[in-house]
Amino acid sequence: MNKSELVEKLAERAKITKKRAELVVNLVFDQMAQALKRGERIEIRGFGSFTSKAYEAYTGRNPRTGETIHVPAKRLPFFKVGKELKERVDYPQVARTNGAGGAPIDGDDDDDDDLGDEDEDGDDTAD
Repeated sequence: MNKSELVEKLAERAKITKKRAELVVNLVFDQMAQALKRGERIEIRGFGSFTSKAYEAYTGRNPRTGETIHVPAKRLPFFKVGKELKERVDYPQVARTNGAGGAPIDGDDDDDDDLGDEDEDGDDTAD
């Protein structure tokens, strides 16, 4: 998803114009960038956190020419994914449970590949 697609989704879901949705998206991104520039941490519960990491100057090498170059100190934004987002992306079936025991639903409706299946009367043999 890119920025224009995000603007379109926001406009659809919030039932606002694309122009207003673009203003909202730009405002959010601008405020986040300014906070990182000030060295502040941004935490969005259930999503993740943004921080600004400082890197010291070092001597590097140009891979094309082999020439040594000085790389100045810099600060770069860093994102750490939150637990809830990680689970939603990596383990989408875990987010849905059967309610009673809290066991994950695997979405597999056929019983042909499961070992030890019981038939209707509770034993493992076919009648």
